[in-house]
Amino acid sequence: MAENNMEKPKKKNFSNTASRISAIASSVMDLHVKIALQEVDREKRRLISGGIFLTLGSTLLLLVLICIHIIIYLFLRNYNNWNTEYNLLIIIVIDLFLAGLSLKLGGKLVKGPYLPQTLEGLGKTTKAVLGKK
Repeated sequence: MAENNMEKPKKKNFSNTASRISAIASSVMDLHVKIALQEVDREKRRLISGGIFLTLGSTLLLLVLICIHIIIYLFLRNYNNWNTEYNLLIIIVIDLFLAGLSLKLGGKLVKGPYLPQTLEGLGKTTKAVLGKK
């Protein structure tokens, strides 16, 4: 009997905490969606043009990279007498290095000017998640 009394407050406390966390998450998501829509409305033309050019450039870059891979493979096959796996492994290592470099540079370039509301919202969200005031 005493065990049942001990379990009820724990369950009630857990459900209260879960509902508070859910409410905080919901309000934070609403805030971020509202701010993101404001940013998109302000810069719609620039964002659409940028997206089109990024898509076009990415597609062309993909085709160029495929051609470069074929050329490198053919060069390696004619240059050395290694197995196909070793030649492909060289290409993979080069790709891995270039991918890491691209991700590093891309991460630095993404840091850009944001609306003050966005930065404020992110700050509040981080503080709420970490439990700071």
